[in-house]
Amino acid sequence: MSKVVLITGGSSGIGKSIGEFLNEKGYIVYGTSRNPENYKANKFPILALDVAKEATILETTNAIINKEGRLDVVINNAGAGITGPIEEIPNEEIKNNFDTNFFGPINVIKAVLPQMRKQQSGLIINITSIAGYMGLPYRGVYSASKGALELLTEAFRMELKGFNIKMTNVAPGDFATNIAAGRYHAPCLKNSPYHKSYSKTLDLMNAHVDNGSNPNIMAQAVYKIINTNNPKAHYKVGEFLQKFSVVLKRILPDKLYEKMLMNHYKL
Repeated sequence: MSKVVLITGGSSGIGKSIGEFLNEKGYIVYGTSRNPENYKANKFPILALDVAKEATILETTNAIINKEGRLDVVINNAGAGITGPIEEIPNEEIKNNFDTNFFGPINVIKAVLPQMRKQQSGLIINITSIAGYMGLPYRGVYSASKGALELLTEAFRMELKGFNIKMTNVAPGDFATNIAAGRYHAPCLKNSPYHKSYSKTLDLMNAHVDNGSNPNIMAQAVYKIINTNNPKAHYKVGEFLQKFSVVLKRILPDKLYEKMLMNHYKL
């Protein structure tokens, strides 16, 4: 029996790559977007869902379950980037980011757990970020939202073990996607005390995304996890140095690691 997969944010970038790969492998794949009418030529169905609106989550997940009779894999991929000096980012934008990157996945998980418990099986994959393992300058809000989801997953895993429902995090590094185009940028204000350092860091971040890895690497990693009997709590996918930065944070003194990051961002 082909597994039924739901991918939030499946219309572009990493989500689209994962969906196309799983579709080719014979999975029944559903992606989501806030504007599904723009993706009618997609290789798998794109349904209307906004992770910041709980009603759309319930409507779409119930529609899939009613049609297929089950839901085997849920990939919480929908996310939003945000950059800027924390002091200058409006609180409303900080809340919007957490609504997408943190509360959105929580509500998707809550919507699908009753069905997975009923069928006594299921796998939930939360796409986080290597940035969630460290507080990065001018990406602090993004780091915080993704880091919060990492920790939430650790707790959820233990709560769900008795129901044979598995959950894991997959933290990508920089991949060549359109995330930079859709993220919120606090403006580089000429009169801001952060203007010089923020401008340099923003240019560096954009260069990292432009020169990022092929998102098909993420698709292959997710496929491998789906076919793993007992997935780990955390997976990291990306360039060696990006993954190694997480190891360094664990073993280096805090001040030395902070200095290393500041040197990297030329601060």
